[in-house]
Amino acid sequence: MSTQTETSESGVLDIIKLLLAAAALVGGLYAYYYYETTIAQAVRVLMVLGGTAAGIGIFMLSTQGQRLWHFIQGSRVEIRKVVWPTKQETTQTAIAVFVFTLIMMLFFWVLDSGLLWLTRTLVG
Repeated sequence: MSTQTETSESGVLDIIKLLLAAAALVGGLYAYYYYETTIAQAVRVLMVLGGTAAGIGIFMLSTQGQRLWHFIQGSRVEIRKVVWPTKQETTQTAIAVFVFTLIMMLFFWVLDSGLLWLTRTLVG
Protein backbone atom coordinates (compact mmCIF):
# COMPACT_ATOMS: atom_id res chain seq x y z
CA MET A 1 0.00 0.00 0.00
CA SER A 2 2.86 2.41 0.77
CA THR A 3 4.43 1.75 -2.64
CA GLN A 4 1.24 2.79 -4.38
CA THR A 5 1.10 5.98 -2.31
CA GLU A 6 4.72 6.80 -3.18
CA THR A 7 4.06 6.08 -6.85
CA SER A 8 1.01 8.33 -6.98
CA GLU A 9 2.86 11.08 -5.10
CA SER A 10 5.83 10.86 -7.44
CA GLY A 11 3.40 10.79 -10.37
CA VAL A 12 1.82 14.03 -9.20
CA LEU A 13 5.25 15.50 -8.54
CA ASP A 14 6.37 14.53 -12.04
CA ILE A 15 3.29 16.15 -13.55
CA ILE A 16 4.06 19.33 -11.63
CA LYS A 17 7.67 19.22 -12.86
CA LEU A 18 6.56 18.75 -16.46
CA LEU A 19 4.08 21.62 -16.16
CA LEU A 20 6.80 23.85 -14.68
CA ALA A 21 9.16 22.87 -17.51
CA ALA A 22 6.51 23.73 -20.10
CA ALA A 23 5.78 27.00 -18.29
CA ALA A 24 9.47 27.93 -18.36
CA LEU A 25 9.65 27.26 -22.11
CA VAL A 26 6.47 29.20 -22.84
CA GLY A 27 7.52 31.95 -20.44
CA GLY A 28 10.78 32.49 -22.30
CA LEU A 29 8.97 32.72 -25.63
CA TYR A 30 6.28 34.97 -24.17
CA ALA A 31 8.91 37.32 -22.72
CA TYR A 32 10.61 37.53 -26.12
CA TYR A 33 7.48 38.91 -27.76
CA TYR A 34 6.13 40.84 -24.76
CA TYR A 35 9.27 42.97 -24.47
CA GLU A 36 9.66 43.40 -28.23
CA THR A 37 9.69 47.19 -28.17
CA THR A 38 11.29 47.89 -24.81
CA ILE A 39 14.31 45.56 -24.54
CA ALA A 40 17.15 44.90 -26.96
CA GLN A 41 16.92 41.78 -29.07
CA ALA A 42 20.05 40.22 -27.56
CA VAL A 43 18.48 40.34 -24.09
CA ARG A 44 15.23 38.90 -25.44
CA VAL A 45 17.15 36.03 -27.05
CA LEU A 46 18.82 35.40 -23.70
CA MET A 47 15.34 35.22 -22.15
CA VAL A 48 14.36 32.51 -24.63
CA LEU A 49 17.60 30.62 -24.03
CA GLY A 50 17.16 30.95 -20.26
CA GLY A 51 13.59 29.69 -20.44
CA THR A 52 14.69 26.79 -22.60
CA ALA A 53 17.57 25.91 -20.25
CA ALA A 54 15.28 26.14 -17.21
CA GLY A 55 12.65 23.98 -18.93
CA ILE A 56 15.19 21.33 -19.88
CA GLY A 57 16.70 21.41 -16.40
CA ILE A 58 13.33 20.96 -14.71
CA PHE A 59 12.37 18.23 -17.19
CA MET A 60 15.58 16.32 -16.48
CA LEU A 61 14.63 16.20 -12.78
CA SER A 62 11.45 14.28 -13.59
CA THR A 63 11.15 10.53 -14.03
CA GLN A 64 10.76 10.90 -17.79
CA GLY A 65 13.87 13.05 -17.89
CA GLN A 66 15.85 10.45 -15.96
CA ARG A 67 14.66 7.72 -18.36
CA LEU A 68 15.66 9.90 -21.31
CA TRP A 69 19.11 10.46 -19.81
CA HIS A 70 19.62 6.71 -19.29
CA PHE A 71 18.52 6.08 -22.87
CA ILE A 72 21.01 8.66 -24.15
CA GLN A 73 23.81 7.09 -22.12
CA GLY A 74 22.93 3.64 -23.45
CA SER A 75 22.85 4.98 -27.00
CA ARG A 76 26.32 6.46 -26.61
CA VAL A 77 27.64 3.07 -25.47
CA GLU A 78 26.02 1.34 -28.46
CA ILE A 79 27.38 3.92 -30.93
CA ARG A 80 30.89 3.12 -29.74
CA LYS A 81 30.28 -0.53 -30.69
CA VAL A 82 29.44 0.30 -34.32
CA VAL A 83 31.95 -0.88 -36.90
CA TRP A 84 32.08 1.77 -39.61
CA PRO A 85 32.82 0.72 -43.20
CA THR A 86 36.12 1.61 -44.83
CA LYS A 87 36.34 4.01 -47.75
CA GLN A 88 36.72 1.10 -50.17
CA GLU A 89 33.62 -0.68 -48.79
CA THR A 90 31.61 2.53 -49.00
CA THR A 91 32.69 3.15 -52.59
CA GLN A 92 31.93 -0.43 -53.64
CA THR A 93 28.51 -0.32 -52.01
CA ALA A 94 27.68 3.02 -53.66
CA ILE A 95 28.69 1.67 -57.06
CA ALA A 96 26.61 -1.48 -56.52
CA VAL A 97 23.57 0.62 -55.60
CA PHE A 98 24.08 2.84 -58.66
CA VAL A 99 24.40 -0.16 -61.02
CA PHE A 100 21.36 -1.87 -59.50
CA THR A 101 19.37 1.35 -59.87
CA LEU A 102 20.33 1.55 -63.55
CA ILE A 103 19.33 -2.09 -64.09
CA MET A 104 15.98 -1.55 -62.37
CA MET A 105 15.42 1.65 -64.36
CA LEU A 106 16.01 -0.26 -67.60
CA PHE A 107 13.73 -3.10 -66.46
CA PHE A 108 10.86 -0.78 -65.57
CA TRP A 109 11.31 1.21 -68.80
CA VAL A 110 11.06 -1.99 -70.85
CA LEU A 111 8.07 -3.17 -68.79
CA ASP A 112 6.31 0.19 -69.16
CA SER A 113 6.99 0.30 -72.90
CA GLY A 114 5.70 -3.25 -73.32
CA LEU A 115 2.53 -2.54 -71.34
CA LEU A 116 2.00 0.69 -73.29
CA TRP A 117 2.37 -1.20 -76.57
CA LEU A 118 -0.03 -3.93 -75.37
CA THR A 119 -2.59 -1.36 -74.20
CA ARG A 120 -2.43 0.55 -77.51
CA THR A 121 -2.76 -2.71 -79.44
CA LEU A 122 -5.80 -3.83 -77.46
CA VAL A 123 -7.56 -0.45 -77.33
CA GLY A 124 -6.75 1.20 -80.58
